Amino acid sequence: MKRLGLIAVTALITTAAMAADDWYPSRYGADDTIGAANNLTAEGTKAAAGLVTEGKVYALGVVTGPATPAYAPRWFKMVITQSNDGTGPVVGENRVTANDDLLVSFLGVGTQIDGLGHLGIAHRYYNGNKAEDFVSPDGIKKFGTESIPPIATRGVLLDMTKQFGVSPVAPGTAFNRAEIDAAASAAGVTIQSGDVVLFHTGHLAVAATDPAAFVATQPGLGKEGAEYLSSLGVVAIGADTAALEAIPFEKPNEPFVVHQTLLAKNGVYILENINTADLAADGATTFLFVLGQPRFQGAVQMVINPVAIR
Repeated sequence: MKRLGLIAVTALITTAAMAADDWYPSRYGADDTIGAANNLTAEGTKAAAGLVTEGKVYALGVVTGPATPAYAPRWFKMVITQSNDGTGPVVGENRVTANDDLLVSFLGVGTQIDGLGHLGIAHRYYNGNKAEDFVSPDGIKKFGTESIPPIATRGVLLDMTKQFGVSPVAPGTAFNRAEIDAAASAAGVTIQSGDVVLFHTGHLAVAATDPAAFVATQPGLGKEGAEYLSSLGVVAIGADTAALEAIPFEKPNEPFVVHQTLLAKNGVYILENINTADLAADGATTFLFVLGQPRFQGAVQMVINPVAIR
């Protein structure tokens, strides 16, 4: 009987271990490296371009500088270099002078995209790739943000300040399927494969008044909501918050589970610190979303300035 009990326990442990790894290989194929970007199509881009009727352009990125709130130990520093101090000799008969710049910064500061190599589960990342096989101090060898295809697709804004009747939405408030469906219904939108979904929470305003509180707590996406949007085939999900997901976390012992759900398990990109205020003020619900991120080789994250066009 003891032996049978041991076999049963072993079987349960083995089953649990297998279930823990059932998130790979990816639905897009065992060798895939771009995740939900596979859902981008020419037809989707053309349809999104048809949403442009006013020609109004919105910068969705915040200005990034030394005072931009960021998670420790991240920081930003710009160094301007000159061939002289600005008063020295000029070059040539045309009197050439110049300035140059050197950026010494973490790339997860300000408005940013999280690539598929950013956050994983027990040292495994998207499609079950082990960190030891692609992570290197001089740049990751797979999933670098330079490999993310240009994104020109339909953007969808879900205004959660209207959904909850308050701005900003309270920290720790999680958006799951019920809240997402209600907000989409209120906006008259059906979320589709290939979309980029953005949440407006009003939380970005906190960055100017209390930078520490801005990154410490926030409303955001819940685990079920992440699973739901992933199942719909969205390419990326963003918000006007520092981490996209609700903090305090839905379960204190599951930190950043939304990141794991989106990046590692489903290959859905995360957009953080998105300036959604102007879109929300104009009552925008759908628009052409455009992003061509800087192609720095081997980057895990990237500072971006996506654009919305209506």
